[in-house]
Amino acid sequence: MTNRERRNLRNGLLFISPWIAGFAVFTAYPLGASLYYSLCDYSVLKPPVFVGGANYQELVTDPVFWKSLYNTLYFAVCFLPLATVLAITLALLLNTGVRGMTMYRTIFFLPSLTPLVALGILWMWMLNGEYGVVNYVLNLVLNPLGLQAPIWLQSTAWSKPAIVLMSLWGVGYAVVIYLAGLQDIPKQLYEAAELDGARWLAKLRHITLPLLSPAIFFNVVMGLIGALQVFALPYVLTDGTGGPARSTLFYTMLLYNSAFRYLRMGYACAMAWLLFLIILALTLLVYRVSRKRVHYAG
Repeated sequence: MTNRERRNLRNGLLFISPWIAGFAVFTAYPLGASLYYSLCDYSVLKPPVFVGGANYQELVTDPVFWKSLYNTLYFAVCFLPLATVLAITLALLLNTGVRGMTMYRTIFFLPSLTPLVALGILWMWMLNGEYGVVNYVLNLVLNPLGLQAPIWLQSTAWSKPAIVLMSLWGVGYAVVIYLAGLQDIPKQLYEAAELDGARWLAKLRHITLPLLSPAIFFNVVMGLIGALQVFALPYVLTDGTGGPARSTLFYTMLLYNSAFRYLRMGYACAMAWLLFLIILALTLLVYRVSRKRVHYAG
């Protein structure tokens, strides 16, 4: 290495040294410390005691852990398909040439900017079993049929569907990405399809969705990661208890409670690393399944 190359390397390292220091302090060290604490009995107030894989063994035999994992997977399985279909449908509608489309796009995106705490309080009132506006409207239709609207957040059967419904309120970010993907599709393809007599459904199936597949893949992966880390809405709605009967006790809520309510930081770190492995495995599975179904232009 010449003197000039050494000088350039030194100057480059000096320029990026603030980032290196920040990465080491705020990312690398916490990751390494959490991995070590996951192998310890650590209560924050006392020094950690190394216990090997005891935390992971306790996780496997903890029924509350399995309940939280089931609730989280239930939420992800229900939320992802519904959010994907809803976001694509809205993007298709907002990609038309109707007058005032800019205003409509803004209206559909604004709910995504609402803080989750405010959103949770709003939906808690809307889904109130006795006085909520949702049940008021539903009962207008159901009562003449001899049926009654569910009590949502007070029911073990309806509490998770209620949180799925609330979470669909924030699909605006995905809609923006789908809109960008739709506007990137060449119009000549649609014109050629129309000359061949293709109808709207055929164009959607053979042109729109294949060319939109990279955006769908991105949103599905990001949505999966977000769904497995759902926290704010159920925490606000239940004050962290996961009621009723732990039907809304999600994985990250149990992790948070273990770390900061019960001061079992080692156990919480083990949960965090296990969640990382679950997300990694599911992301790789999605990538493998979609590898032949995602079509990139060019």
